[in-house]
Amino acid sequence: MTDERSAERLTRKDLWSIFFRQIFIRSALNFERHQAMGFANAMIPVIRKYYKTPKERAEVLKRHMELFLTQPMVSAIPIGIAAAMEERYATKKDIDPESINAVKTALMGPLAALGDSLINGTARPILAGFAAALAMQGSIIGPIIFLIGMTIITLGIRYYGVFKGYEQGVRMVADLQKSGLIAKLTELAGVAALVVIGGFIPQVVNVKTVVAYKAGDTVIKLQETLDGLMPGVLPLGITLIMYYLMTRKKVSAVTLMFLLMVLGVIGVYLNILG
Repeated sequence: MTDERSAERLTRKDLWSIFFRQIFIRSALNFERHQAMGFANAMIPVIRKYYKTPKERAEVLKRHMELFLTQPMVSAIPIGIAAAMEERYATKKDIDPESINAVKTALMGPLAALGDSLINGTARPILAGFAAALAMQGSIIGPIIFLIGMTIITLGIRYYGVFKGYEQGVRMVADLQKSGLIAKLTELAGVAALVVIGGFIPQVVNVKTVVAYKAGDTVIKLQETLDGLMPGVLPLGITLIMYYLMTRKKVSAVTLMFLLMVLGVIGVYLNILG
């Protein structure tokens, strides 16, 4: 039986509704199915448009309540693709509904790596480091730049994911995977992040020593000697130690924060740090 409603395509109004729902993909995050509830919520406009009976809607919701987890912003891409596939299945019945979840599952890993590298590992640290450097100089412009910059990036990626993901469907990601662009972008973003973050270390990590000693009639200050050998060596050393403890020894960031606070107080009290 052919349903007249099945001839309709998703409108821009429908896609905007999906877009706004996708923003809250982590609002019901849990450790059993992670972002599945948020994903299913983003599919509500599709479900309401194409599936009218409670049984049909229950089947679609159950399909999208399977475990899903990727970087929250780039999750807009599989959401847009899933919307296109659901539309195709509802109107043409020429694809297997199980393939929708198969595509979602296949995209989780590559997109998580891409999103973490480009957004969490590159864009956010660069903007945060720039904002922190300005804020430490007493400028309010830094936090504003960070807020505006991250808003443009996050909403832009979500918009692209929903609208272009729907428009291009599975072909878009298939082309990216075949070309190897995802892997290349992930690798390049990782290198860029390390270079940029490394450059910000002397500005955001403030460690100086006031230790001095006499050599005859000359007073030698340890900090000046270290700066002469390699400027910023103490901040770099502290950063590398923290990185080692977090990655190799699995020490939590909170523990390291308290440890640095205690060491800072002791260092100042013993007239080692200034």
